[in-house]
This record gives sequence, C-alpha cells and structure tokens, in this order.
Amino acid sequence: MNSSKISIRFFNDREVRAVWDEENTNWKFSVLDIVSVLNDEVDYTKNRNYWKYLKAKLKREGSQLVSTTNQLKLQAADGKRYNTDVLDSEGVVLLAKSFPNNRALKFLDWFLYSDHSLDGQSKKKAYTLFEGNLLENIEVGTSKGLQQIHAYLFGGLYEFAGQIRQKNISKGGFQFANARFLDDTLKRIEQMSESNFDDIVDKYVEMNVAHPFMEGNGRSSRIWLDLMLKKNLQKCVDWSKIGKIEYMEAMRVSTTESSLLRDLLMNALTKQINDRELFMKGIDYSYYYEENN
Repeated sequence: MNSSKISIRFFNDREVRAVWDEENTNWKFSVLDIVSVLNDEVDYTKNRNYWKYLKAKLKREGSQLVSTTNQLKLQAADGKRYNTDVLDSEGVVLLAKSFPNNRALKFLDWFLYSDHSLDGQSKKKAYTLFEGNLLENIEVGTSKGLQQIHAYLFGGLYEFAGQIRQKNISKGGFQFANARFLDDTLKRIEQMSESNFDDIVDKYVEMNVAHPFMEGNGRSSRIWLDLMLKKNLQKCVDWSKIGKIEYMEAMRVSTTESSLLRDLLMNALTKQINDRELFMKGIDYSYYYEENN
C-alpha cells in the first residue's frame, strides 16, 4: 500500500482519511474517522468501542453494511500504518444513516457533494499535477510559472484561470497590490533572490501581497513556494505539520512581520521532495486552509 493514493478530507475541521483501493478502483474511507465525526468524539478508544458495538448490532439486524467493510492500511497519528476498517462511498452513506442525529444529515450533505464542488474538482486537478509529472513543465519562481499552476488548477472552473487580475481586491480590510501596477510588481518579484530559505520566504510573502488572481491565490502559491524550495534547497513543506489557524495568522501578519511564518515553514521542512503521499496530503491541507476564508 506504500504507493497508494492517500487523501484527507475535512469535515468541521476534523480529518476523514481515505485511501485509493487499486483493486476495486474507488476511494475507501476510515470508519473510525467517520464514527468520530458523527459522535463528535475525539477519544480513539471510545470510537473503537462504539464501532465494535454498532457493527455487532448491525450484524444482528442483517445489515449489508458489515459485509461491505474491509481493511486497508492507513497512516495513524504515530506515523505508522495499521489495518483499518474502511468503507466505500455507498457504505459511508449507509453508516451515516445509522446515526440518528443532526450531525449525520450535515455530514451526508458534505460527503455527497464535496467532491463535486469547485474546490473538489480543482483538488482532483492538483493531484494530477503530481500523477502526470506535470510539475516538471512549470517554470520555477516566475509569475508565468504561477500562472501555469493557476491555469491548471482552475481551468474550466474559473473563466479567469491563469489570468492576471485587472481589478483591485481586498480581504479582511487589507488591500492587495494595485491592479494598475501589478505587471511591474510581478516583474520585481520575479527578480527577487531564491538563494536561501529566507529569500524564498520573502519572495513568497511578496507574491501573497501581490495576489495576482481574483481567486485561488493561496492554493496556487503554496505549490509555487514548494517548487522553489525543491529546486534551490532540495526540500519542501510538509503542510500537514502546520495547523490552519496558525498558518492563516502567520500569513495575515507576514506583510509587516514574517518571523512567525518563517518559523512555521522552517519547522515543517522535509527532504521528501518526491514523496507522492506527502504531496497529496499537502494538497489536502492547502485546500483545507481556504475553507470558509
């Protein structure tokens, strides 16, 4: 299972792990993660015991759910892989319907439609950047390279995919670079050094301030950042080590003080630059950062 596709979905800021089943060509989802979400319970032992109780109950009732449950290896919090009960999409729906509470309804609404949302479709495109070796064809550290990433992630989803914005935009009261001078701003950013970690972070911060697209800047620029780190330092960011709240706060203050962002990124650097699962997990977290922001 080391070469399997791994995905992490987030429901109400809680992880729902998934693994691609090559034999059956579908995604399989961790039962314990779903039980945790539906019971709003973080204790692993309690979730395991509840699933054991529920599985026995469903078996007595003759439910087909138990027979469709199988085991695949998923990575746990300690970094090791363990055989874990998993269900395909149909099984997940049946499981959720076994929970008579409002969370089950909200979970089903999220589960059934999240993959078909704009972000869901864009995330699938992001996975393909790695699967199709397309990253090798992207310019590193240039505005054109960032446009290439954005065009691929959002092509067919946004009419402005890959296009530099012509309008001024702001977020949370912060005004991003003036559209009138954006071309000159991007040329200046391109010329910034990438010779060391601090220089690369400075360049990343400046590109965030420029915010060259109407939407999708964060998801595109994090891939852009990793490509610079890989090329110049033979490292990349393990985004799963950076929490959403910490990252968003670090980015918010980075325009005047970037030390918090530097510390977060430095502590999450890894030499696993060609690791498929690390990239996929990074995409999951990158899109998670943008939820409800």
